[in-house]
Amino acid sequence: MATEQGVRSDKIQLEIVTPRGRALDVVADEVTAPSVDGEFGVMPGHLPLLAALRTGIVTYRQGGDTKRCAVGPGFAEAGPNKVSILTDEFVQREQIDPVIVRKELAEVQQEIAQKEAKPLDTSDEDADEAMELLIQKENWLAAQLELYGDPPPATMRPFETFGPPDSPHEEDVPLPDDDKA
Repeated sequence: MATEQGVRSDKIQLEIVTPRGRALDVVADEVTAPSVDGEFGVMPGHLPLLAALRTGIVTYRQGGDTKRCAVGPGFAEAGPNKVSILTDEFVQREQIDPVIVRKELAEVQQEIAQKEAKPLDTSDEDADEAMELLIQKENWLAAQLELYGDPPPATMRPFETFGPPDSPHEEDVPLPDDDKA
């Protein structure tokens, strides 16, 4: 039984789009993707879903074959017969040169270590943004190596600032209302 988009109701169309164009367009039995809240799966007949994606591995099954690709952060929209992923990064295993990726990963990790060794300056937003970009690149390179089958050792990098919140500025603090006293 075919739907109006030409995909059978017992299949799901997976489309991955990057700024360079459509990177992947296949018909699958099921799709699994990495969201910011954890991995999720989509099968034919899935209820509508919109999810923010983190860097990781997208897996899709076509009959008895399971295929994988790596994607960067982005968004996924799923429905009963289609999953669309919008991302800046996409790679398939055969496109990965593990020697080059490992070299880039070592350079990024060295830069991160140098930045972590400097005293913490919470007022330097540019340094925070630079560190966040380095961590995103580290995650992308690690995802490629995971897809290749040779993942790097796990690292823990907090994405949040821990500790008490900053004190409010004077102009943000409400003044007592003298009329109500």
